[in-house]
This record gives sequence, C-alpha cells and structure tokens, in this order.
Amino acid sequence: MRLFAVLLGLMLASPALHAGDFKYVGAKSCKVCHKNKKYGDQWTKWLNGPHAKAFESLKTDKAKEAAAQLGIDDPTKSEKCLVCHTTGFGQGGYALDAKPAHNAKFEGVGCEACHGPGSAYKKLTVMKKISAGEYKPEDYGMVVPTEQTCLQCHATGKGCPFEKEFDFAKMYPQIAHPLPEK
Repeated sequence: MRLFAVLLGLMLASPALHAGDFKYVGAKSCKVCHKNKKYGDQWTKWLNGPHAKAFESLKTDKAKEAAAQLGIDDPTKSEKCLVCHTTGFGQGGYALDAKPAHNAKFEGVGCEACHGPGSAYKKLTVMKKISAGEYKPEDYGMVVPTEQTCLQCHATGKGCPFEKEFDFAKMYPQIAHPLPEK
C-alpha cells in the first residue's frame, strides 16, 4: 500500500501527460491568444498564408486535373491528398467518415498540423509555463517544428503533381510567426 501511495504521489506531481492524452482541437482554439498583437498575431499571418487555404486548393480545376492523372476522382476525398491538406488526418482531426461540422475545424494546414494536437497546451497558463521554460513543450503534445516537420508534406517523391523541390531556408521565413521578444 505504501508503494502505491508513493507511485501515485509521483504521478500526481508530474505535469507530463501521455501521448494518447493529446487531442486535436482545431485552429480556432489558438485564435483567442494568437490573434492578439501583444503575442505576435500569428493567427492573421497563418490566415493570409497558403497553409490556411490548403484544403480549398483541392477544389480548384488544376487540382482536379492533377488528381485525375493519378486516378483520383475527387482530391477532397482522397487520403493521398487529405493527409497533407488537412490537420490531423486519421489521427482524430479530419476524417473521411466524420460529420462536416467536425471536419470544418480541420480543413487546411492548421496550427496543430505543425505544432501537434493542442488539447493539453491550448491553455494560457500552460503556454506561459512553456514559454518560461518551466514546462517542456513535448510533455504537453506541442511540437517545435523543424525542417523534418515540413518535409512530412513538402518532400519530393510523394506522388503529388504539385510537388517541387523544397528549400526550407527560403520557405520558412515566409511562414514564420514567432512570439515577440520579451
């Protein structure tokens, strides 16, 4: 019994969660703070960039023609396309069998596509502690994106007719949205 009490105490003292505890919540959950100029207005940068429009791009004539060349009837319903043009595809985010209201939260490449499922780090108190170095981002499901994060979709050889050589050093500054200096 005493060992159980010690183990329980250790578990409760640790803020770390388990990977299965992280759920996709949708980009609008980030908007509350990240549309604020004080915190850098990352929302507007994302909203006006290509990632926010990634799902919509699948509806264009150009996308439909490219999909037809690959034997895909509808790029908005193809796993091959959705894995890179939606957020959390097949992982609790966008899903082929989900209701439209659910999927609407995950259309496009939202915050969580690059930063990981946000259920545990979306709270301001957690974000402040991550920012201050008191919490490790990964303990809350947060990913600090690297070139490898981008290459999950922007790699050549995936079969996408729109793929082109990806130059991380050139492209990253176009979408960068850092927090302001303290």
